[in-house]
Amino acid sequence: MAKQFDVAVIGGGPAGYVAAIRAGQLGFSVACIEQWKTPKGEASLGGTCLNVGCIPSKALLESSENYEKVTEKFADHGITVGKVEFDVARMIARKDSIVSKNTRGIEFLFRKNKVTWLKGHGKLAGKAEGGYKIDVSGDAGGSAAGSTAGSAAESITAKHVIIATGSKARHLPNVPVDNKIICDNEGALSLTAVPKKLGVIGAGVIGLELGSVWRRLGADVTVLEALPAFLGACDDAVAKEAWKIFTKEQHLKINLSVKIGDIVQAKNGVTVFYTDADSKAQRLECDRLIVSIGRIPNTDNLGLDSVGLKIDERGFIPVDGHCRTSAANIFAVGDVVRGPMLAHKGEEEGVMAAELIAGQAGHVNYDAIPWVIYTSPEIAWVGKTEQQLKADGVQYKVGSFPFSANGRALSQGEPQGFVKVLADARTDRILGVHVLHAHASEQIAEAVLAMEFMASSEDVARTCHAHPSLSEVMKEAMLGVDQRSIHI
Repeated sequence: MAKQFDVAVIGGGPAGYVAAIRAGQLGFSVACIEQWKTPKGEASLGGTCLNVGCIPSKALLESSENYEKVTEKFADHGITVGKVEFDVARMIARKDSIVSKNTRGIEFLFRKNKVTWLKGHGKLAGKAEGGYKIDVSGDAGGSAAGSTAGSAAESITAKHVIIATGSKARHLPNVPVDNKIICDNEGALSLTAVPKKLGVIGAGVIGLELGSVWRRLGADVTVLEALPAFLGACDDAVAKEAWKIFTKEQHLKINLSVKIGDIVQAKNGVTVFYTDADSKAQRLECDRLIVSIGRIPNTDNLGLDSVGLKIDERGFIPVDGHCRTSAANIFAVGDVVRGPMLAHKGEEEGVMAAELIAGQAGHVNYDAIPWVIYTSPEIAWVGKTEQQLKADGVQYKVGSFPFSANGRALSQGEPQGFVKVLADARTDRILGVHVLHAHASEQIAEAVLAMEFMASSEDVARTCHAHPSLSEVMKEAMLGVDQRSIHI
């Protein structure tokens, strides 16, 4: 007889494992089905984010930034060093150890909250008595909660189902990704040596972050972007300043309005044929190529038809504002549904789904979800851009303040960037905040909190901020909405 659960979560990435833990906290019997395996063949929780995405990329970004500080910035502090070397293998090993620590941490949390981890591929197999049947195939053995599912395929039943199968890298047609010469995000995080010439297709988040890692370590990096605008999702003021920093100061070669043609792989390199913005034929020869042209939802082989569900034209599972599908008691969360493919957005949706199952008032405020690009300097924002407000005909006020006028930023040698605030012209309610700075990912949290509680720029401006601190720039930008900045 199939084992029965109150809640079954298909997928163990950020959206899925958080949903499973929250459901466990709420007293449900919970199974989380996850098929991810490491290159060594070991089962692992955390999905793309923890294994080959958010966490490992930040580890490499930190390592490469430290190397650049030693070689280029320590002298300004009166610190002189001798010959500086780096060990790529050790850097990758550090990254891998951080990933392992995080994934093992999720296993601990599963045990703590009595979540059963079923190792394998989860597929819906129609309705069952009291809920739905789910087949678990592949290496469907073991459980972080202590029970054993066995080595053969098995089936379970669950009254409620949360689909959290995430996304995968989009590949170019007829361009095989071997993650050695031609790489997606996974291969780009595991290069064994610094390429002399690195090509990147796509000037989005992944392309810029990974391109930055290898540039700092000595690679000559060229980025090819199909769109005519750089960082079109960002506020124009941020995008323009970031362009200047990345291209003129950091020497990233970024080509816009590119049309990719043939990509020819050789034994030790690859050639990309393309036309530039002037429709001239060009070619890029590089040792390694990173393809980062977005991600697509993982909806293959989920058995959606067996429960009356279909995907939309973009491959997403349609849901309402609370992530309910059209099938009773089935939710879908994270990258597999509409909205930005952000781990923290998926986590919030996972919590919401678990709480709604428990009869609580689960909710996600999609207007207060932060975005972050972990370049150097970082880019972070929440809410509307100025161009969006103009297009919507919203009357607004602008406040801005540079980090170059902040004592703490100067003392840290990080004066680049600014905070920009957009507030409603009539009510003063904060509509959007945009940060360009080395620590933008931390700075944006205050703005998210303010917007979650529908604060005005005046509310934040009258809040005491510690001195000296980087947070003072946020306060000064809020003051700037009414032309009241003190230190400029």
